[in-house]
Amino acid sequence: MSIDLNNMSKDELKKLIKDAEKALKTLETRRLNEAKQAAESAAKEYGFSLDELLGRAPKQGSKSAPKYKNPDNPEQTWTGKGRKPNWVNDALESGKTMEDLKI
Repeated sequence: MSIDLNNMSKDELKKLIKDAEKALKTLETRRLNEAKQAAESAAKEYGFSLDELLGRAPKQGSKSAPKYKNPDNPEQTWTGKGRKPNWVNDALESGKTMEDLKI
């Protein structure tokens, strides 16, 4: 691509600069996204997330360790903070104590 800058007006040159800066920014954004995807794929190959490799905390989930678990479904846990889950209320109504639900 050859552009004869010498024959362009001042307004044409300014527009060219603006268009080139916009194209450069778009290119950088696209390349950044491609690099992130490649890094995520590489981390996934080894069984990790990119956040784990970078030492970032997970974006979701509880920050506190669970203190209680559902005896009927050990996958259901509760930290003891916030509103009691329904399974805790059900266990208490059936005669269990909070001590019975401790991990």
